Amino acid sequence: MDTDRLVQDDQEIFASPFGLPAEWNFDNYISAWVDNAFGRMFLNTVIVVGVSLVLVMVLGAMCAYVLARFSVPGGKVIYYLMLAGLTFPVFLAIVPLFFILQNMGLLNTLPGLIITYVAFALPFTVFFLFSFFKSLPYEIQEAAYVDGASEWRTFFQVMLPMAKPGMAAVAIMNFLGLWNQFLLPISLNTDKDNYVLSQGMASYASSAGYALDFGQMFAAVMITIIPVLIVYILFQRQLQGSVSQGTSK
Repeated sequence: MDTDRLVQDDQEIFASPFGLPAEWNFDNYISAWVDNAFGRMFLNTVIVVGVSLVLVMVLGAMCAYVLARFSVPGGKVIYYLMLAGLTFPVFLAIVPLFFILQNMGLLNTLPGLIITYVAFALPFTVFFLFSFFKSLPYEIQEAAYVDGASEWRTFFQVMLPMAKPGMAAVAIMNFLGLWNQFLLPISLNTDKDNYVLSQGMASYASSAGYALDFGQMFAAVMITIIPVLIVYILFQRQLQGSVSQGTSK
């Protein structure tokens, strides 16, 4: 095996899986990024997860705010339907989702995957944020109305910033869940040009068979998990703060 192009060759990996390579270089990462198209799959994943996360946070926050702060006809029914969505196994919805996206012309497309991700993450987002909006003082909301603020301005400029700990926590958990999602893209996104990282890892490992280049595979694994680690390290304070705030209430 040509060790000049590997961070750690197979012999080194099998001899000492947790050891450091004898010679440091980043050829494995370059090869995985370019030759095996993990760069394109990384971009697809960033687009799908990023757009889905923004949409689900905005829609989920709006829905949770209305259900928690207003007496909406059928509000309790909607809330319990959201809770029921948490108990519904996603694999039971694969076949209906397949035909729905096919009829909409969104099968094997990034927009179709984004819509599916939003629908998948929305019940948990509403459930998590409902208690945060419910616990906010009504006096501040009434004071905003007295000052002439509209419903939209009251929500975006007054109530939403007060729910920042809950928003940060649910955003992190949604990011982790969507970034590592495998069942939905493998079933609804079979176009290789639109593969996300989880699909790419499975496809690379299965196609290589016994000729699998473990150095490149582990480099691809690092490409996949490093963004998750960075997000958690940067926002762990907000996550811990939201959990402690929720338990104190």
